[in-house]
Amino acid sequence: MHPSRRWFASRYLLFIAAPIASVFVSLFLGRYPLTVGTVLRTIAGRFVPLDGGIPSELAELYDMLIWGIRMPRLLLGALVGGSLAVSGASFQGLFYNPLVSSGILGVSAGAGFGAALAILLFDNTAAIYLFSFGFGLLAMLLSYMIGRFYQAAPTVTLVLGGVIVSSIFSALVSLAKYAADPHTQLPAIVFWLMGSLASARYKDIAAGGIPMVLGIAGLFSLRWQINVLSMGDKEARTLGVNTSLARGLVALFATLATAGAVCVSGVIGWVGLDIPHIGRMIVGNDNRVLIPCCISLGATFLILIDDLARLISGSEIPLGILTALVGAPFFVYLLKKTKGGGF
Repeated sequence: MHPSRRWFASRYLLFIAAPIASVFVSLFLGRYPLTVGTVLRTIAGRFVPLDGGIPSELAELYDMLIWGIRMPRLLLGALVGGSLAVSGASFQGLFYNPLVSSGILGVSAGAGFGAALAILLFDNTAAIYLFSFGFGLLAMLLSYMIGRFYQAAPTVTLVLGGVIVSSIFSALVSLAKYAADPHTQLPAIVFWLMGSLASARYKDIAAGGIPMVLGIAGLFSLRWQINVLSMGDKEARTLGVNTSLARGLVALFATLATAGAVCVSGVIGWVGLDIPHIGRMIVGNDNRVLIPCCISLGATFLILIDDLARLISGSEIPLGILTALVGAPFFVYLLKKTKGGGF
């Protein structure tokens, strides 16, 4: 095998192993810690009939705890973390700006308003997912349409459109809070906006997993084009890339991944900003390696943050709070380390 191919293969194996290892270790952790033997036996019991060793009542309890509660939560956390991180890395490459995050086009604000509106009108989980995802995509389309009014560079116009749309939807979220019942609806809206995986079930993976997987797969397939786009439009056109089409596809897939993540987990910040910088410190700026690295790091990071949320308090701390408390100081360190650069 060629040395460069061997290098890529070894990195990809590490990228795959890191989230799998974090999922496995996290199965032991929680308010009711389990031993390694119990976890291994319960996992194996789903595939191979095992007799004796654990009383049937305890075996059912362990099965529910691992397969019914912890496993869907960890799988959803890995999907959400990977989606937010790879979206942030793609937007940073698209706008060649290391301070851009995955919510740059107003997707998070739009999804937040969609969820708040669904809580006000229906108070139904399926409606929350549908409205959150739909308004997240609507925010991206509005950002694009508003950006077309400006006679400036396409990347600048998209950012301007995103700022405007984010402000509008943030105001609408405040209006929804004002109109909500203070005893039932308002707490639900506030808790959703802080982000959490506490109620994760396999149906949540099915609901948000399709757009997240599509978004991640699309960005993975476009990672070499993101390399070219980050060089500037003139250089990209010189190399034969249709910049308008490539930019639109990257924005679409990144929005799909972000909207899919937000609709099932709420608004979780800083993952799409910090993780790409950490990835660049590990593998450099080449998006062919950076994109899969960010998927792995984002999945691992959010799983570990969720473990922290379950362990440090009797009542779970929302993930958005922890990612901000961890991410903001760490970003200051990154700015000092890179001297404000990143590309």
